[in-house]
Amino acid sequence: MMNESVQLIMTKDLITLGPESSLAHVRDVFMEKRIHHVPIEDEGKLVGMITTHDLWRSQINYEDYDKIMVKEVMTKKLVKLEIDDKIGTAAELFLANHFHAIPVVNDGILVGLVTTFDILRYEFLREYPDPILYKDILEKGMDATH
Repeated sequence: MMNESVQLIMTKDLITLGPESSLAHVRDVFMEKRIHHVPIEDEGKLVGMITTHDLWRSQINYEDYDKIMVKEVMTKKLVKLEIDDKIGTAAELFLANHFHAIPVVNDGILVGLVTTFDILRYEFLREYPDPILYKDILEKGMDATH
């Protein structure tokens, strides 16, 4: 189960932003798309990640979000997984570091994002292939937005 590649469970259709995006734009994306993690790319290169936790931790007033850019708040030191890394490796990183999303790269290019929810959903559906509650949420394709 945990020896399969993260590409099996990762989100591939990503929403990304640039470092010059405002925090107001980030907040809008989080709310509209109901996600918690957005990779930040600059000229096609992964340069960071911004999360709802980053916004909370920054303690910046909502009124100032339109004046502050992502690059001032985003996490720049990222743990990354390669496309062939195992689901178990992702789980171990999540447990050891207490974060909930890891970018997946192939030859340094961002190709996906794996989250704790991806692992939970994958393992749950392996054990219970015919869920009763929340069936529509659990059975969404692995390209569901985070």
